[in-house]
Amino acid sequence: MEAAVNVWGILLAAVSMFVVGGLWFGLLFARPWQRAAGVSDEQLGRGAPLVFGGSFLLSLVAATSLAFLIGAAGPLFGTIAGLVTGATLVSALLGVVYLFERRPFRHFAINAGYAIVAFTAMGAIVGALQAG
Repeated sequence: MEAAVNVWGILLAAVSMFVVGGLWFGLLFARPWQRAAGVSDEQLGRGAPLVFGGSFLLSLVAATSLAFLIGAAGPLFGTIAGLVTGATLVSALLGVVYLFERRPFRHFAINAGYAIVAFTAMGAIVGALQAG
């Protein structure tokens, strides 16, 4: 089985996760997320290079996984695959973890919403750039 992935699509998809995250956790839900997560402004300022570098590497892993899943099926399939991945696999895993950690529903909703939007965008980008 031959799998062709587009490296530029993967990189752009990983960057899109940062763009969505910046909007989601900055502009849209910064304070509600901070309160739900129990994270102070001081904590957010510590270790930023490690957090952002590690997050980008993990975004590359997620985008690469989507690229292999989507293949050359095109942007519509890519968008749907990203949506389904974010809405089911990622959100379900977050839900299980948050239930055991006794985290507030608001925290889950903000993070799951981010996963859904970010994975949908990544799937659309990968699907468009790998279209056969």
